[in-house]
This record gives sequence, structure tokens and C-alpha cells, in this order.
Amino acid sequence: MRKTHLYDLHVARVGLSEETRSREQSPPVWKIAKVVKINHVMINLKLGTDLREHGHREAVDQVLNGAFDELRAAGMPEKRARAYTGRSRATHYRHAAAGGRLHGPWPARKTLPTALSDTERAEVLAVLARDEYQDLAILQVWARELDAGRYWCSLSTMYRIARAAGQARERRAQATHPPRVRPELSATGPDEIWSWDITALKGPEKGVWYKLYVILDIYSRYVTGWLVAAAEDAVVAKDFLADAIARNGSAPRAIHADRGGVMVSGQVSEFLVELGVHRSHSRPRTSNENPYSEAQFKTLKYSYDFPGRFGSLADARAFCEGFFTVYNHDHRHSGIGFHTPARSTSAPRSRSRPTVRPPSTAPARRTPSGSPAGHGRPRLPETVWINQPVPSQPTNDQLSQLT
Repeated sequence: MRKTHLYDLHVARVGLSEETRSREQSPPVWKIAKVVKINHVMINLKLGTDLREHGHREAVDQVLNGAFDELRAAGMPEKRARAYTGRSRATHYRHAAAGGRLHGPWPARKTLPTALSDTERAEVLAVLARDEYQDLAILQVWARELDAGRYWCSLSTMYRIARAAGQARERRAQATHPPRVRPELSATGPDEIWSWDITALKGPEKGVWYKLYVILDIYSRYVTGWLVAAAEDAVVAKDFLADAIARNGSAPRAIHADRGGVMVSGQVSEFLVELGVHRSHSRPRTSNENPYSEAQFKTLKYSYDFPGRFGSLADARAFCEGFFTVYNHDHRHSGIGFHTPARSTSAPRSRSRPTVRPPSTAPARRTPSGSPAGHGRPRLPETVWINQPVPSQPTNDQLSQLT
């Protein structure tokens, strides 16, 4: 079937050629078009695809190219001749280009006669660099020069010239902000550094939330104050901090928090400044710089009796009352040697090391590995940090203590 179509097309081509040579005038275009158009779909699909894939590319191209040339010689428009012979526009112009097929990179674009010279391009750059234009957008420069009766080039050309010279970026003066200093706080005992945050508690129905304010000492993990309110509010936060300081009897050296709206509010900031308390905040878009408050919230919400929703503010306050009492006085915290926060708050520094017991005459107990079992509690930490200070990275924070 495929060879028959190729043969028929070849015979038609030869026959048309003989008829054309035998006559003094070219035959009508419609006769040639009728012969080729009969099976032009089969030519495109069968001859153009199948025969090329089976190693007959040269034969197919020879027949179709000859048919295309004779159709053009007979006066048929190029577009219609390409449609009849199944030749795409891009393929036709690629083969018709001077020099035939080109291999390798694309040739360089020809310079148009209307292109600006190097001198003219330098003049455009000089206009953009004027003192009155140096902080204006290129569009503004082009429009103002046009209002003044000076046309240098088109707007797109002015952008291309500026882009080639590296001047197409933001030309206006931009405010620069110094990098945020990493907060580096260290505490060697209770009541030195406090950390506070606010978390949400689910209310009785969807869309109803209660806000839990919690402030704790990062050394002892003791919760010095907590409050459940209906919403976040700067005035409520100020009163909350004032009550926590009053209950403790003294203010800490610094209070750390993230950059929530309430934490950086004017009411809270002015209150801490009046007390002489250093304000420390996490860096923007840094989620791990308030670790003690976040860890405490996880302990709260992962407790076995934490409810999915609270029926009211009173229910939330009653639950938090019981939880924080247990947390401060009964919960053994791994970060403080498995002491309770209340015990580590009141423990003197001499108790931060295990008690030395007198030698015993009883045989020592041994662990499964065979070594004598240790005695006493793990040690209390010597120093706790929020971002442990690094000597190679100096900081402006006066509360940092390099150890």
C-alpha cells in the first residue's frame, strides 16, 4: 500500500513533467492540484511518516520536493503548495535559506540600519546618569525628556541600553536595615532571665479561642505567672507582667519574648523600661529563639488530661490552676536534674552537685554492664542559654556571658 502511493505520486509527477514539456504553455493549475490533492492526507500520514521511519527519507523528500517545485512553477501559491505536499512553513524556509541547513549556534542578529550607534548609546546613558535623574525610574526619565522636546530613543530601547550597562535595576535610594543581632542570653541562677509567650486554647465552639499568658524563669523552669483571657491585649499583658513581678518580689534582669504584637507593644515596652528590665526579642521569621516557653506549652498540651475544648473561661482557668500547681511543685524536669521547678528555685548553689555520702560497708550494687551504680541526682545546670554565646560571633547584648 505504501509503495503504491509513492509510485502513483512519482508517476503523476513524471506525467505532469512530460505534459508540461510537450505543451508550449503551462497546464492549468487546477489539473495539477487535482492530481496531488487526491491523496494529500495519505501523503502526509503514510509517505511523510511511515516511509521516513522505514529508511526511505531521501526517496520521500525527493518526490515531495519535486512535486512542490512543479506546483510552484505552475503558479500555485506557496502556502497551498506546502499544504498539498505536507511541508511545514518552518521546514520550507529553513531549507530555502542561503547555504542550506545550518549546524551549530544561531548566527548573530543583523544590525538594523536604524540601530543607535555607540556614540548615541553613550549619550542615552549620560542622560540617565544626570543628577536630576539618577534616582528616577527610566520611564520617568524618558517621559520628562519627551516633555522637554528631546527624543533620544524609544522607551524599550532606553531600557535595553540601561540593562546592557547594568542600570536597569531599582534606581531610587532604598533604606538599608542593619542585620538583626542574634539574642544571646545566659542565666546562672533563678530570677535572672524570664521568658513569656501567649498560646491559644480552643473554646466551646469553632472560632472561639482563649488566650493563655505564661511567664517562666528559664533557669529553674518555674512558672512565675499565668493568665487566661478572652483575647490578646497590650494592657492585659502589662498588668500580667506587673502582677508576676509583684508576686516574685523582684524583677529579673531581662525578659525574653517573640515579636508578637502584644510583646512589642508600647505599653509593655514602656513598663519594662521604667523598671529597668532589659527587653529581648526573637529575630523576625526565626521560630526557635523562644524555646523554654514553647517547650512548656508542649508539656501543657500533651498532658494526658488536656481537654480538646474548654467549655468557658472558668473551665480553662480551673484546669490551668491545677496544671501549673502540679508543674511547679510535682513535675520532675529533666533539664534541671529531675528536680521540681519550685525546688530548683529555692535550692542553694551548694545543692547543684550530688551529695557526697560516707563510704558504706555494704557491697556496691552493680548495673547490668558490671560497673557500680551511681548515687545522687544529676547535677543542676551551671548555666542555661537562649542561643549559647559563641566567642567567634561577638554580640552587642550586654547580658551575654561567654563561658
